Amino acid sequence: METVSIKDRERLRSLAQLKLSFAHSKRNEEILKQWEALANGVKAEPTVRLLFSNFPDEVIEPRLVCEGKDARELESEILWSMVGRELFNDDTPISPNYEINLDAEAVPFGATSNVVYAKTAKGFHIEPITDDIEADIDMFRGGSFRASMENTVKYRDWVNDIFGDILPAKITGRCLLGPITNPLVFLIGMENYYLSMYDAPDSLHEIMEMATQLYLDYYDYLEKENLLLPTNDYSFLAQESFCFTNELPKDGPITSTKQVWGFLESQETTACSPEAYGEFVYPYLDRLVKRFGLLSYGCCERVDVLWEDYLSKWTNLRKLSVSPFNDGYKVGEYLRGTNVVYYSKPRAEYVTNRAGLEEDVIRNYFKEVAECASGCLFEVAQREVGTIYGDIERGRRYVELAKQTINTHWKP
Repeated sequence: METVSIKDRERLRSLAQLKLSFAHSKRNEEILKQWEALANGVKAEPTVRLLFSNFPDEVIEPRLVCEGKDARELESEILWSMVGRELFNDDTPISPNYEINLDAEAVPFGATSNVVYAKTAKGFHIEPITDDIEADIDMFRGGSFRASMENTVKYRDWVNDIFGDILPAKITGRCLLGPITNPLVFLIGMENYYLSMYDAPDSLHEIMEMATQLYLDYYDYLEKENLLLPTNDYSFLAQESFCFTNELPKDGPITSTKQVWGFLESQETTACSPEAYGEFVYPYLDRLVKRFGLLSYGCCERVDVLWEDYLSKWTNLRKLSVSPFNDGYKVGEYLRGTNVVYYSKPRAEYVTNRAGLEEDVIRNYFKEVAECASGCLFEVAQREVGTIYGDIERGRRYVELAKQTINTHWKP
């Protein structure tokens, strides 16, 4: 890591102090009680957050001050952890530490994707590497995984040298991942992926097996090399949530992947039939699920049509993504009385409305969301927001409206 200038160091130390003040605030104590209730399966006040991963250019980048590259990245990470609370006053819990994840990754296929991004928008186009997976199946062989505790410790020590006396750097676990359909679609495109189910089913199964086995080998490697860490409390849970639970260890040693959270999804198959999901996706994900202690599942796919025959079979499922493409009432019926969190991802157009917030419309919408999830463990994360037009007050007011409405209409 680079040497940090005096100016950058002062900026980072001031942000560390700010984060620590959030962590020790009365408001944070209240928020932690909400997350601990979810962890204990208690139906208490739902957590509501506005997530900004699609518009950091409006809430992170304009506030960057550091000049050094590494210092600027660290500054961004600290700001990132506080946006929900600092700017939107949502229910983001703030840790009294600076969490550092293990430097590790797993790449399921040996090929490299070719993606063209729009210059003036957030969209992109996938240039398929082949339109015939049967003829070109060797292109997919390979894949890799790696992990370095040495690099992680070096980074921790570098951070601690800057502000560890204020905000200690702590190496923490993060959920295990096992994406298959997403990286595959980024290689061959959505159209080719769907056609392959009909034109080359055996090859598609072979490719799915390649990825599944690579992840299983990766999990074995983490166990063998003693690289697993607890996933609890503030630890990152994919789809921008947290790992609060009373079912998994908070401290080490962690010797098995069955002691940590995992995350899976298959939003790319949301337009195919449940039967096709059951044939081409479920058997492979099921093998990965069996390696996790607890599971968070789903992105933007429909889960309502998959619940009875597939998802309900996973006894370690604890968090289920409920996007706007689902029948929310039906999912609520499925999850009511269970220990699975109804992880609501509301429609985004109400906060991105160019004309401004239509407050009555927003209230009516969140009334319906609250009714769908009544009787369920309930967490709300407003994702897929492309812009708030740089208007922080818009985001703050939106959170306020959502929280007020949910607290009025959601029934435990």
